[in-house]
Amino acid sequence: MASLGLYETDPTPRLIGIARLAHEAERVDSGHQVEFFSLPVRSILNRCDARRNLPFTWTINPYRGCEFACKYCFARYTHEFMEMRDANEFEHKIFVKQEAAWLLRRDLKKVRPGEEMAIGTATDPYQPAERRHGVTREILEELARHAGLEIGIVTKSDLVLRDLEILQRISEQNTIGVHMTITTLNTDLARITEPRAPRPDLRLRAVRELNEAGISAGVICAPVLPGITDKPRDLEELVKAAAEAKAVNIFANPLFLKPCSRSVFLPFLKDTFPDLVPRYERMYGQRDFGSDSYRKHLSSLMSRFKKKYGIGAPGPRGPVRELGKARALEQLALF
Repeated sequence: MASLGLYETDPTPRLIGIARLAHEAERVDSGHQVEFFSLPVRSILNRCDARRNLPFTWTINPYRGCEFACKYCFARYTHEFMEMRDANEFEHKIFVKQEAAWLLRRDLKKVRPGEEMAIGTATDPYQPAERRHGVTREILEELARHAGLEIGIVTKSDLVLRDLEILQRISEQNTIGVHMTITTLNTDLARITEPRAPRPDLRLRAVRELNEAGISAGVICAPVLPGITDKPRDLEELVKAAAEAKAVNIFANPLFLKPCSRSVFLPFLKDTFPDLVPRYERMYGQRDFGSDSYRKHLSSLMSRFKKKYGIGAPGPRGPVRELGKARALEQLALF
């Protein structure tokens, strides 16, 4: 019956918002098993939902997606907003935000005194894409034109040292600090859990050089992976190394398992650490967070080690307040 054609529908779902922009994004570059796309956005400065109890008001993420491919990364959900349901696309399809500096210049008038900005909460601002596209550098150059801001950068990369001169210019009229994520000192283990991130020793060197240059830099040990990176002697060695690198503070929090990260982390656990699968099933089940007892145990260990090595004592703080106390920042390794 020819009239049935009147009721036929387009099988392709109608995309709106960021999903439509991502679908229409122009492929601009490619790298090692990675594609880069140019993404137009309405804003580069995003306000946080106060109900999440975050220690900052604004976030800036120069990219969507992250090449570091950390097995535990909880930020994979951000690709779902673009109707990309395969969690692995987060590390293979990187979206480069357009006109970041101009958008930031326009939106900084929204920022009130005392409101902090965090750069790199859902994607690492110094992932390899930054060498090619320089969006983070554009953002920092714009911030250097302003005064009275509080800024924190979260990264796993020593590439931050490339921008040391800009960071120093920013610090002349603003408060700025860097929070370097280091989950283990074991290079072989880091290569398994964070396949494309710089080596831990390079990150520690960056912490030292930043502090020696007058830029406040601390360490985020998150996520701590039960049975993998949580041995007391290993945590103590990390705290000691952070203190020797002159880190102003160090925070640690256990693994946070959102559904999007489960789809990558749990198969990885089964293949690489199969003996630990029953333990994780007991600890997490269908919960995003592990047990309160484990959290308290980890907090007690870290407190003892920090006191022993004199790190986190009263003194200068980074501009993103008490990162380790915010649940949503449990594994800012943002990456």
